[in-house]
Amino acid sequence: MVRKIKIQKLYYIWLFITQMMKFKQPFLLVALLLCFVTKSFSQKGNYSISNGIGITGGITQFNITTDNFITNSSNGFSGGLSSTVDIPNRWYNISFGMQLSESSIDISARPTQLSNSNPNEFIDYKMFAAQVAMLMHIKVAPNYFTIDLGPMLQYNGKLELKDESKKSYYINNYSNLTAENITNISQFNINGVIGASVGIKNLKLKAQYIYGFTNILNKLNSKTVDASGGDSKFKGNQTMLVLGAVISF
Repeated sequence: MVRKIKIQKLYYIWLFITQMMKFKQPFLLVALLLCFVTKSFSQKGNYSISNGIGITGGITQFNITTDNFITNSSNGFSGGLSSTVDIPNRWYNISFGMQLSESSIDISARPTQLSNSNPNEFIDYKMFAAQVAMLMHIKVAPNYFTIDLGPMLQYNGKLELKDESKKSYYINNYSNLTAENITNISQFNINGVIGASVGIKNLKLKAQYIYGFTNILNKLNSKTVDASGGDSKFKGNQTMLVLGAVISF
């Protein structure tokens, strides 16, 4: 019965092709044959693809690599969701994820314009960010250990002073630049991610290094800020280290 149905399908396909040839439009025939062959071969290579949902959480260490300011990295936290496409018989998996983070950074400053610069005196800023990433997970040991890498898009808020009483502090390396003058940083950034995940199928520990390809201080160049005494061209790239865990379902 099944064989009879297949013969009937082939007969109808052949009948359709012969009718198409009457119109002398060979490109339609070629397109039809390509679709038919592609469909036939794709069916032979079918395999099960499974999806998983993960909840992530961890701690962050954030900094901005720049020659404009003297900075110290500081700790924060992150959390988010991810969706993983598990592809059997392939050397990689793909995941799509979003995480929210609150990171901190310390920047060297002085309380008055004429006070001596003290590199050991820092003011604290925090930054909220939403990050969306598409990562490839290279299966070093399937279900146990992967190397993770891929691009990331980021929307972040401005730098926020943790202590508003220090907004009039003067940033070291500059004569008149105050702490509140540098808060309006660029809010759309493109990052690269590389890291590793290790654990069992439903619970993994992960480490990620995130590097900002775009100039996160670029928006300061479009503002009227007093850069006297220092470099008038602002340039910096963010770095973020994330240590955390993923629970998958």
